[in-house]
Amino acid sequence: MAIPEPYRRNFETLLRAAADGNLALLECSDAETGVPRYVVTAVGRNGDDYVMTPFGHLHNGNPFDAYIPPDPGDGTQPRA
Repeated sequence: MAIPEPYRRNFETLLRAAADGNLALLECSDAETGVPRYVVTAVGRNGDDYVMTPFGHLHNGNPFDAYIPPDPGDGTQPRA
């Protein structure tokens, strides 16, 4: 299964920011709950101002408990 375009483009932006040393980890507040989140952010410039582009937050706890990887039998990842 191919990654949809907006996600692929965002990932490429994230990779460029990492290669250029323009990533930051910012403490932000969740917009709905107010809970602190630690957000992976690309840092850019717009004139004299900094522009922060959030990509996602770090999972609080064991990330292996939060996600289910693709099933190797459904064609989304190669078999070993």
